[in-house]
Amino acid sequence: MRLISFFLLILFYSFNAYSNIDTEFEKWKNEFKIFALANGVSEKTYLKTIPKVKFLPKVIEYDRFQPEFYEDTKTYISKRTSEAKVKKGLEFYNNNKDLINEIETKYKIDKELLLALMGIETNFGTYVGKMDILSSLATLSFDKRRSEFFSNELLTLLKLIDQNLVNYETLYGSWAGAFGFFQFMPSTIQNYAIDYNKDDFIDLKNPIDAYASAANYLNKIGWNNTEPCYYKIDLNKDIPKKYLNVSAKKLHNKNKANFFKKYINNYSELEITQENLLSTIITPDKDIIPDAETLNPAYIVFGNYEVILKWNRSLRFGLAVCTLKDKFKNEL
Repeated sequence: MRLISFFLLILFYSFNAYSNIDTEFEKWKNEFKIFALANGVSEKTYLKTIPKVKFLPKVIEYDRFQPEFYEDTKTYISKRTSEAKVKKGLEFYNNNKDLINEIETKYKIDKELLLALMGIETNFGTYVGKMDILSSLATLSFDKRRSEFFSNELLTLLKLIDQNLVNYETLYGSWAGAFGFFQFMPSTIQNYAIDYNKDDFIDLKNPIDAYASAANYLNKIGWNNTEPCYYKIDLNKDIPKKYLNVSAKKLHNKNKANFFKKYINNYSELEITQENLLSTIITPDKDIIPDAETLNPAYIVFGNYEVILKWNRSLRFGLAVCTLKDKFKNEL
């Protein structure tokens, strides 16, 4: 209850700050025009996009009240790795088996990982979001919390429109400006998206381009399909607190897996075959529940887990993806 009240208080102050919203947002548009044109966006693209965008208060609400901020690990994972989700993923795989197997072989990315990411991001393409991405990004650029990040994402999106790589009339997605079956941000589209079917257009709501783009992204940021993602562990109370990571911003105090052996009661049950792999310990509930038992739940995580954090910097998101991946592994 106290947690909900805290977020409502934040929302109150956020919206109070926007009491003169129409005037201030129009002023921001004019300032952003100078920024966009100075950074290579054509005036034609600017004029057909930004003058039409609207400030979306709902976007600010979503930003301040993300599930990663308040759901404990067990709840977060169970919601995203249900048997219904697995069943739907298997149906999607059977309908797209040749494509998925081809991409798995070409990019060396586990098909189970691709299914897990698509399942968690958009429920296998059934919910890709209905928000106007241009307005979402403009709202978050105008907002003060992460203005620089979202201004650059909006700038990148305008450049993609300029280059005819995306159709601005179809840009509907998440409140945060992500798009397509795998919810790519504009900078991710720019750097990693692929026109796999060679039709001179990147369509991330088409399984062909979407799967190839996701696999290319994971390959480029370092996924290794011969290494594990994480193991759930039972920590003993002797482990120094400095080895416990409670934030996804930067995982610290990494060491070889066998270094942590003396602190893990169930180490012999983990079937760790590559004990020289760099690893670290996370206790994900401590960041949202200050009086949570520090050592439970706890996980030993490896390089592949950090790759997932590059996709979405959330400890619980990374655990959910790897959990769902393992469930698909047991079925395929």
